[in-house]
Amino acid sequence: MTRHAFQYAVLRAVPRVERGEFINVGIVLYCQGLDFLEASVVVDDVRLRALSEDVDLDAVRVSAEAVVQACRHPVGSARENTGLATRFGMLTAPRSTVVQPSPVHAGVTRDPTQTLRDLLGKLVAPPNGR
Repeated sequence: MTRHAFQYAVLRAVPRVERGEFINVGIVLYCQGLDFLEASVVVDDVRLRALSEDVDLDAVRVSAEAVVQACRHPVGSARENTGLATRFGMLTAPRSTVVQPSPVHAGVTRDPTQTLRDLLGKLVAPPNGR
C-alpha cells in the first residue's frame, strides 16, 4: 500500500485566553494525495471544568463542531472554498478564540481515517479510568 504525506493540527479549547491554558479537544487532518480533509472532536466537560469552572461548554462544542462541519462542507467566502489545501490553511490559522489550532504537524499514512482516529486517541481522548 502507498504511503501519503499528511498534515494535522490539534484543536485546543482555551477557556480563558489570557491564561494560555488549554485542553485538546480535536484533530484536523489533511492528506492532499488522497483529497482528504476531516476533523474529529471529543469535548471532555470534566477536564474543561477542572481548568476553568465557568467555561462556556456550549461555546466550546459549537466552535469545535464548526471545524468538523467546515471540513465536510464548503462555507464562507469563495477563497475559503478554492480547495481543501486552502480550507485546511484557513482552519489552522492562528486565532484568539475559545477553540484554537496548534501549530501544524506532518506525517505519513496509508489510511488517513485510521490515522485521524489514532491521533484523536493519543492526543485528545480522556485518560483511561474515567
